[in-house]
Amino acid sequence: MEKPELKIKPSPSFRLRTSSLNTLRLRRIFDLFDRDGDGEITTAELCAALDRLGLGADPTEIGTLVKAHAPAGRTGLDFPAFESLHRALGDELLGVAEEGEKEAEAEEDMEEAFRVFDEDGDGFISARELQAVLGKLGFVEGRSLQTVHEMICSVDRNSDGLVDFGEFKSMMRGIAVAVPGA
Repeated sequence: MEKPELKIKPSPSFRLRTSSLNTLRLRRIFDLFDRDGDGEITTAELCAALDRLGLGADPTEIGTLVKAHAPAGRTGLDFPAFESLHRALGDELLGVAEEGEKEAEAEEDMEEAFRVFDEDGDGFISARELQAVLGKLGFVEGRSLQTVHEMICSVDRNSDGLVDFGEFKSMMRGIAVAVPGA
């Protein structure tokens, strides 16, 4: 089985109708981050901006990012370098998607995850499909069909022995995910 290629999606908060609007919006963010107005965002300015947004970041990591994108001979990011960094990172640090866009993206991600388990594409996850995927992922639960049936029963609200997309979403939203370093 081939590993899926990692793709960075374009920033949903900056998906505008024209590139000039996109550039204008990004320029406003640049100007907000450039506290001293010298046309360059330093590591300290970027860290301070991220802290103000509640996105505290490691100054060493931010410094590495800034150095990687800063023009030769400069210690900070000019606007073209900031645009380059934004494209490289997507929306992870530099913007927050509108609520509706976040929900739409989360729904797409959920559908994609569901399709991984729904191997035959019939719109349902059977015990055999779940067992196959768990086995591929190396989970011990995938070794026993009885255990897999119990897992299905725990989320199967309509008792048809299958997990539909609605049941899958409910199950996934109920899973607590530990974030390293949080």
